[in-house]
Amino acid sequence: PASLIFGMAVKQTTAGRISQFLSALSKQEDKQNIAVSKDIDRYNDLHDDSKCNAEERGNRYAELVNSYYNLATDFYEWGWGQSFHFANKLAGESFHESIARHEYYLAARLGVKKSDHLLDCGCGIGGPLRNIGRFSDAQITGITLNEYQVDRGNALCQAAELNRCRLVQADFHKMPFADATFDHAYSIEACCHSPDKRDVYGEVLRVLKPGGYFVSYEWCLTDTYSPTNPRHVRAKKLIEEGDGLPDLTHTRICDAALKEVGFELIEARDAADDPNPGGEDWFTILTPSYFSFFRLQFTFIGTFLMSIVLNLMEWLGLAPKGSAKVREMLRQAQLGLVMGGIDRSFTPMYFVLARKPLA
Repeated sequence: PASLIFGMAVKQTTAGRISQFLSALSKQEDKQNIAVSKDIDRYNDLHDDSKCNAEERGNRYAELVNSYYNLATDFYEWGWGQSFHFANKLAGESFHESIARHEYYLAARLGVKKSDHLLDCGCGIGGPLRNIGRFSDAQITGITLNEYQVDRGNALCQAAELNRCRLVQADFHKMPFADATFDHAYSIEACCHSPDKRDVYGEVLRVLKPGGYFVSYEWCLTDTYSPTNPRHVRAKKLIEEGDGLPDLTHTRICDAALKEVGFELIEARDAADDPNPGGEDWFTILTPSYFSFFRLQFTFIGTFLMSIVLNLMEWLGLAPKGSAKVREMLRQAQLGLVMGGIDRSFTPMYFVLARKPLA
């Protein structure tokens, strides 16, 4: 059955995720050596155009990304799961089945073998890494800039008894690997954090063996996007603010950057537009609904109750001061993503498949 084929490497019940979230929140500041109330204010300042423009955000991308994931990682794992990405949901699929299938598709396109060593470029806490690792039994190394994600991800790899999977703290613009280390590489909705795609793609090319493939789902503006359409511009800004991005770029930028650094671009398409009869768009799960427990939080009543609960948790000392502000930051992202998805001005799954030349 599909539930067995598309299972998660580490399964968590709803109660288990809530327990993990409350435990993580209560220890968040000590574990990460941060002060949430100060960090969220500093993060918001980075996205205040009167204080920091897109070029400055690009120059400070490491600070931007690190601040964002220090604040957002526990919320993501609690609310979304261990794989921090979207997927179109096919007819009859559950949410988690669609997420796993989205990952396995990349492994299939890479033609992964047990003997391969793969790079997960921008791995978060390693949900895709573990799912693909269990599916293929390949060796997989994931990199993320954020130390907290590395620690959490490696703990989950250990829990799953996936000894051939590991996370390493590294900047994907300056990877600590020798040339031609990996057979293949993939990235899932991560390269959008780079201020210049050429820098990260060039590093991926360097660490790939000749003939190795790179496959990625990219966050991009589409041909529908118009810089003179206020709604499109507003959606773009909300997505950037709520997702730790310096500046969203167009799909053509990805294509050009891959070619410029030396990749052979084999395929590029917006996977959000793939035929999906009877299924759901990737953004449907973010839309308000009183008939879905998960989507209830996006309704007016759900938003109001979540705000009260988090403020109460802050007052009781169960959550760090500033947690409600973090949730509001993520809510702004939700609003922008839904707007961009409905208008087709944005996609989180621009699919690219590229190959490093043999010589």
